[in-house]
Amino acid sequence: MKAQSAFKEIFSSLSLAMLLITPACSAHGLSPQAEARAERYFQSVKQQAPLLWAFLKEMPKGGDLHNHLSGAIYAESMINWAAEDGLCVDKKTFSLFTPPCDEGRTNAATAQRDPQLYRQMIDAWSMRNQVISGQSGHDHFFDTFEKFDLAGDRRVGEMLAEVSSRAAAGRVNYLELMLTPAFSEIARAASVAGWHHDLAAMRQAIGEPGLAEAVRVAEDTLTLAETKRREIQRCDTPLADPGCGVTVRYQYQVLRGLPAEIVFAQMLLGFELARIDPRVVGLNLVMPEDAFVPMRDFSLHMRMLDYLHRSYPGVHIALHAGELTPGLVPPEGLRFHIRDSIAIGHAERIGHGVAVMQEDGALALLRKMARDKVLVEICLTSNDGILGVRGGRHPLNVYLKLGVPLALATDDEGVSRSEMTHEYLKAVQEQHVEYRQLKAMARNSLQYSFVEGASLWKDYERRRRVVDCSGDSLTAKCRGYLARHTRARLQWALEDAFTAFERKY
Repeated sequence: MKAQSAFKEIFSSLSLAMLLITPACSAHGLSPQAEARAERYFQSVKQQAPLLWAFLKEMPKGGDLHNHLSGAIYAESMINWAAEDGLCVDKKTFSLFTPPCDEGRTNAATAQRDPQLYRQMIDAWSMRNQVISGQSGHDHFFDTFEKFDLAGDRRVGEMLAEVSSRAAAGRVNYLELMLTPAFSEIARAASVAGWHHDLAAMRQAIGEPGLAEAVRVAEDTLTLAETKRREIQRCDTPLADPGCGVTVRYQYQVLRGLPAEIVFAQMLLGFELARIDPRVVGLNLVMPEDAFVPMRDFSLHMRMLDYLHRSYPGVHIALHAGELTPGLVPPEGLRFHIRDSIAIGHAERIGHGVAVMQEDGALALLRKMARDKVLVEICLTSNDGILGVRGGRHPLNVYLKLGVPLALATDDEGVSRSEMTHEYLKAVQEQHVEYRQLKAMARNSLQYSFVEGASLWKDYERRRRVVDCSGDSLTAKCRGYLARHTRARLQWALEDAFTAFERKY
């Protein structure tokens, strides 16, 4: 396809450019003493929040593996886009509508000159001042999206520019962003097909023409968005934004709260996109796990994934699971979601995993996750704001104790009013995570990412690199290896960044 060919051409030139600007004498052989000095400084500022923030802001962080693009945008940006597009805002609910602005609604541009409306919209579209909203954190969070979604409908490129620029500022060099392109097209095909309990019949009913059209629209959407991102960030110019250097890949997010035929059709589109387009590296299921349809159809959704996984065994799967707490759902709903997501849904990574200790045979499950290297994407700010789970109630340290690989993630940094440095800060202040554990999580975020290519590490646990890059210098042989393997290139860049960071101390 044209979009795929264009992407490969751009990506090849970007990879080569990144290698060319890497110093030839780049060394990863910094002595353990430098790491120890950085760790001693970290210990000295752990109780001094301003100094700790400054330290963590400069710390290299690898990748953000759990990031919903629509939720990653700050309300201020959404208000500006709504104003530019002439959208209307309801003055009571603060939801957006297309013109004309009837009674009770005003042009969103009004917020730019009405301070009260401006702050009310920000509060309604984010977790800022949630405690005075009259809603639980859970309800306020999930209600925000339908209020502002209209502002981002035609702004995917602008959204990519915002999140990648923020990632670069926070020393994040890789993003896996969740989004749902071509939803209308695939939902239309699913509605025509109707629901078939036989999944093979369901797949046939959707039909090749409907799937092909959705794939085409999704690829075109990504291509146009990436072109817009590069235009905004002035990439390939002397004034390029640092965000141009952030590698972005996508997970196709399936809206699991919808009718079964639409959920299955979205899954099929996600698998097919990941098969043919290298930008799409996997798929995920989203929407509140505790809602009626996701709870009722959880096992059906796992069966769908199992069926499609057999046809697309090379496609990666990450799943939200265990984003629950006792009392939010009946006890029965807490007993198997993480386990079945791995065993039946073929999840290689679990998002959130907060309710792991409520699962049947929790310790055996944790040992299996550690043995099979099932990484958990830890979203501390999100878990605090939505579920009220913080401090000792969060299972982060249980995961660490049992050897389950972890990586910190932002989830919905715009709605949550967070970003990656804040996640690192919460990990230190509330979970008492140490410097070397943070460093391991940053490395995990690339090792367990779905980005294409082999690892820099021949033995990841012992930090032994592949033969082609076994020396401390960036040799011609290593350059060739990094050019062929994006994962290894990102890992090399992370190690370079750690070397430079620790030299400061």
